[in-house]
Parts: sequence; structure tokens; C-alpha cells
Amino acid sequence: MKSHTLNAVCFLFLVISLQNGHAEAPPRLPHVKPEAVGMDPGRLALIDFVVQRGLERNSMPGAVVLVGYQGKVVFLKAFGDRQLLPEKIAMTTDTVFDMASLTKPVATATSVMQLVEQGKIKLSDPVSKYIPEFAANGKQDVTVYQLLTHQGGLIPDNSMKDYQDGPEKAMERIYALKLYYEPGTRFAYTDVGFILLAEIVKRVTGQTVHEYSSKHIFQPLGMKETGYLPGPELQKRAATTQQRKKRWMQGEVHDPRAYALGGVAGHAGLFSTAEDLAVYAQALLKQGTYEGAQILKPETVDIMTRGYPVVDVIRGLGWDKLSRYSSNRGDFFSRHAFGHGGFTGTSMWIDPAQDLFVIFLSNRVHPDGKGSVNSLAGRIGTIAAAAIDQRTQSRTGKAAVSSDSLEVLSGIDVLRQQQFQALKGLRIGLITNHTGLSRDGKSTVQLLQEAPGVQLKTLFSPEHGFAGKLDVSKIGDSTDQKTGLKIFSLYGKTRTPTPESLQELDALVFDIQDIGTRFYTYISTMGNAMQAAKKQGIKFIVLDRPNPINGVDFAGPVLDEGSQSFVGYHRIPVRHGMTAGELARMFNEELKLNVELQVVPLKNWKRHMYYDETGLTWVNPSPNMRNLNEAVLYPGIGLLETTNLSVGRGTDTPFEWIGAPWLDGMKLARQLNRSGLPGVRFVPVQFTPESSKFAGELCGGVNFIITDRRQFQSVRTGLEVAHQLRLLFPDQWETKRFNRLLANQRVFDAVVAGKSVFAIQALYQQELAEFAIRRAKFLLY
Repeated sequence: MKSHTLNAVCFLFLVISLQNGHAEAPPRLPHVKPEAVGMDPGRLALIDFVVQRGLERNSMPGAVVLVGYQGKVVFLKAFGDRQLLPEKIAMTTDTVFDMASLTKPVATATSVMQLVEQGKIKLSDPVSKYIPEFAANGKQDVTVYQLLTHQGGLIPDNSMKDYQDGPEKAMERIYALKLYYEPGTRFAYTDVGFILLAEIVKRVTGQTVHEYSSKHIFQPLGMKETGYLPGPELQKRAATTQQRKKRWMQGEVHDPRAYALGGVAGHAGLFSTAEDLAVYAQALLKQGTYEGAQILKPETVDIMTRGYPVVDVIRGLGWDKLSRYSSNRGDFFSRHAFGHGGFTGTSMWIDPAQDLFVIFLSNRVHPDGKGSVNSLAGRIGTIAAAAIDQRTQSRTGKAAVSSDSLEVLSGIDVLRQQQFQALKGLRIGLITNHTGLSRDGKSTVQLLQEAPGVQLKTLFSPEHGFAGKLDVSKIGDSTDQKTGLKIFSLYGKTRTPTPESLQELDALVFDIQDIGTRFYTYISTMGNAMQAAKKQGIKFIVLDRPNPINGVDFAGPVLDEGSQSFVGYHRIPVRHGMTAGELARMFNEELKLNVELQVVPLKNWKRHMYYDETGLTWVNPSPNMRNLNEAVLYPGIGLLETTNLSVGRGTDTPFEWIGAPWLDGMKLARQLNRSGLPGVRFVPVQFTPESSKFAGELCGGVNFIITDRRQFQSVRTGLEVAHQLRLLFPDQWETKRFNRLLANQRVFDAVVAGKSVFAIQALYQQELAEFAIRRAKFLLY
């Protein structure tokens, strides 16, 4: 009995020891010499010169600068003093700083995005869903997304008189505020919006933003020197700011509204150190994870930090990207960089493309509030990026994957490896066409017919027919000459499998190469077939294939509710960034199809891959989709073909040019080249289609030359073409059917009204961000 008790005690001790081991804080980032990771120490040394000049000009009394690269600290130095009055105290690298508005992204927005990730908050939800009192004075439709991007119609800062009667009364007065402008029509940086976001966190979790961020962000990351209301030890080494009530503020929030709210607010109140912030920055660079502690999923980090056009600037969710507040941004940062600054003299910018972050912390408001550091912080960022040896970065960065080094297997290849176990004993109907091929070129039809224990009973074909060669409006049923199996057309009298065609089947199998664009109809065929399979009570199995234009990028307006059609099956954006298998999972849940669904996944496919990086053989998915270049162009250029333009059908290079007899290609190309579209150039051309629209007529037009497909934005390009056509040829370009594929009335109206592409893009960013959240749960890779 004693031995059992002793064993139990030992076991309990072991469990507690393991738990304590797991609870240990992650270590801080290691420090290395710059040259060890391919940075030029001579160039980094210029930071000393720039900061010293700032000290001489009284830009700030002191500062701490930290540069992180490839997961290591390559520069950390303290300059000047953290206090001048009432006595001089030297700056140290462990000085605690008042983060001011860096609170917004680091504490508040990160907390909100965790709750979005958990489904407890929706970006598109009205704020009044969580704070009913906020609906007063016409604010009932202001959304969480609009607060995160500073376009919610709120005043930048309400009067300090609203705070004089304590926090509770102050919040009541904020709820009662009138709109400052119509939400969604302006970018107006606002503290009030983030005060409300913190209140949403409180109402959803029962914890203040201080309590929530400490428990769910800073503690897991081991950021022991970060949080609101710093204790006595941290206060002692805090940088002094200004005087309040005849005392110097040290470890006490500088912002007067945050102070009136008890030191805890969504817009200000956070304190931290350079090395603590470095851990947070590295966590975002590592897609939400640091040393085993995960604060956000990779998809959420992407959603939070990608660029959203907001009227006339680009913002992230809580982060700055490119706006009039970006003077603290380094000149050589990539378009993927995101950051923020704080009123007290703080700044942090993070650049995933360069695996770089730059932290600048000062108390520029000490002693008299007259310091200025934004341009100084920007110059430091420029120096840090310039210090990277580009040759080293190209060797250590993500290299393009060659077909020799990575062999992607499609669903049929994986099924074959698994000896067709998923289909054993089942009577199968196969939805496929000429793209249904294994890696070694054998048709899925042949493989399933020869598979032991699998009964292939019938075939179904989509638009363009079983051989993928027809470009007609209706296709009849036929028979496969090789197998003798009947082929039911799903692009004829019906676009859905009939109950008769599904008789005596146990499962439908789908194996067709999609092209990554909403209005490409193969995914609609899949959705219709899923519905039919559910009604018949049979399984639906998707043999997955790559998204040929990569599975990372998604873009364009989301289809309006009520605009569903065969060229718009579900409420997704024009470019969806998903595979057919992932879309099937989305359709099944969001449309409540509830079919018994199985996806046979790809093997070795990475989301960033284009089709030429898979090693798979390109087969034209349809008669006019003849190469990968055309597939990359298609989401944007394909939008235009419902108008009186030729998109190159009837020529050798469809979708690589547009034209019409009435179009002046030289004039259009000139304006498009002036528009600053990335990764593409435009060449005036003339061509004569042999068939389709304008057959036999000479067309003036523009040829699209993709110069960098990683920078190229297809949908944005298509919208820019539409914008220029509307401006240059208002009487010739017919727009009445342009919304057929666009399927978004607000965007269509904006194009017709001649609005800029930036303004047009801003119209659908909230829905695009919400789609990103929806999409994340269905991704398989």
C-alpha cells in the first residue's frame, strides 16, 4: 500500500515538474554580430550618427534602438538620457517606455484578432452588437472592421470634459457621441475607436484589455516587462515624460484620456522595453508563434497585417501600412511591412519580406513636449534595411521550388498510392474531363476503371465537354469511346446531376483542374453535384488539385448576396486563393449542404506555388486557357469579357490582350503605364480575331506583359483597365453587362461613376477581410 502511495506521489511530482517546465517563459532573442547573419556592421553604425544628430537637435533626450534580423538581435544600443529633470539619469537598454499608440496594435488589435480567430467577434459585426448603447445618434451600423481601420465616422479625440466625472461616465459619453463623418467615406485616425475596441474585448471576455492581453499575449510570450500599470520595479527604470499635477510622470501613462480611464485603455497605456517588443515582433514574423507559444494562427497574422485600401491610404487591422502617419517607416521596407508609432516617441516596423524589424523607443515629450522623432525613426529603418546583404538574403530566403526538387502529387496520385482504399466496394460516378490525369499522364477514368474493388459506373462532364474542346452554350450527353461508359453532360439541359443519373451509385468523385477564379464554372459544377449527392444520399469525394495561380493571394469584390449564378456559385471574391477541395469544404458548411464529404488531399503542395513550381504537366483546362500566363491574368481580364471588348478569344493568346474596333490602344496603353500598376507593362497592339467577338475585324488594343508575377495584381489591373476605359471611351465602352461577372453592385456603380481604383478597392475591403476569416477554417495546406 505504501509503495502505491509513494508511486502516486512521485508521479504527481513528475507531472507538476513537467507542467512547471512547460510554463517557463520563452527566452529572449539571441544577440549576434551583424556580419554573422549577412548584415553590414559599417552601415548599421550609421544609426549612431543619426541618433546623435537627433540628440544635438533636442529631438529627444534619449532613445533605445533595436534591430532584429533573421530571428536575432543585431543592434541594441541606448543613447542619451531617460531623464533630464529633476535630475539627469542615463538611458539604458532595459529602460521601460510608455508605448502610447503602439498600444493600439500590440495590445488592443491583437486581443481583438484573437477573439475574431475564436469566432467570438466578427469583423463585419456592428459595434452595437457588443455595445448596444453605442447605437445612439446614427452609429448603429459602424463595424468592428471600420474601427480597426480608422474609418468608423468617429471624432479623433472627444473633449477632456467628457472624462472629468470618472471612467464609467466617460464611457457613457463616448457611446452617446454623434458621428463625425459618414462611416467608410474617410480615414480619420481616432483614439476613440480603440477605446471602444477595448470595451468590446471587456464585454466579450469579462476582462479588461489589460487583464486579457497580459494573460493571452504577453505572458505566453514571456514578455515580463510589458503591460499596463507597471509595478514599482518597472516604474523605477521607466523613462520620464512630462509633469502632471506638479509631479514628473515616470511609469505613469502620459495620455490624459488613458489616465482618466484609470491607466487602462485601448488606445494608450501600455508599457514595454525594446527586448520585450522584439519577442512580439519575432512572433509575428514567425506567423504568430514564438518558441512554441502561439498567440495567433498564421492565417490571422496575414489577415491582420495585409494592406487594406482605406479611402486614400493603406492600413492593416490596427497597423499602419502606408498613410500620412508613415513618416517613421523606412524607405527600403517592402510593401509587406507594417508598423505603428506612438505620441511619446515610440515606433516599431516589421517587414516579413526581409525578416527584419526595427524598434525605436524614446521619451521625446520630456521635459517640455517639444521633441520630434518620426523622421528620425524612419531614417533608422532605412539604414537597417540598407545594411542587409542582398546576396545573403537571396541565399537564405524562400527560393522558388523546382519541379526536380519537389514533386507535387494531385488527389488521384495520392488515392493511387493508398491503393484506392477510399473507393473500395463503392459504385462510382466520376465528374471529370481531360484535366483528370495522374502525374504520369494516366487518366483518372482509366485508373478508377482498373482499380480493384472499385466499380466505375458512369461519367459526368462539365462546361467544354469531356475532352475540353467545345466552346458552345449547350453540350449533350455522349459515350466514352474507350470505356463504353455513358457521359452525362452537366452543361446541357441540366447543370446538375439528375436523380436518374445517380441511381445505383454510392459516391460521386470530382476530379477537374480549376483555375482559381470565381467565375470559372468548374467549381459551380462541383457545388451543384454536391447538392445532388446529398439529395440522393450518396458520398461526395474530391480528388484535389493545385490552385495554379497560388493559394496565398485572394482579391477582388465578394459576390453580393442574391447574385449567385452558374458563374458565381458562392459569396467568395473574384480570386479566391483556394483549391477545389477547400472550396468543397466551404460550400458544404456555409451553404449547409451537409453531404458526406471526403477530400483526398494533395501531397507536397505549398500554398505559395504557381503551377510551374509543381512539376505537374500543364493541360489547357478549357479551349481558351492555354498557358499559365493567361491563368494569372484571367481573374482581372476575364471580368471584362461581358462588355463590348474582345479579350482575345479567336486569337492565339486569349486574355493576354484586349481590344475592339473602336479602341485606341496607344491612348489606353499610355494611361495604364502611367497608373503605377506593379508587375505589369502595357503595349499597344492591333489584332484580328478569327472567331468569337469581332471576328474578322481589326481591333485596336493593349497587350499585357507580366514583368513580375509575385507583384502583379490581376483584379486590380482589371479594375484599372475598366476605370481607364470609362474615362477615355465613355461613349464607346458599354458597361451594362459588366456586373455579370463582377457581381457586386457597389463596385459596379463606382466604376460607372468613374471613381478611382483606390476608392473602388476600399469599397470591398471589409468583406474581403471577413472572407479571409471564413476561408481560414477550410484550408488544408
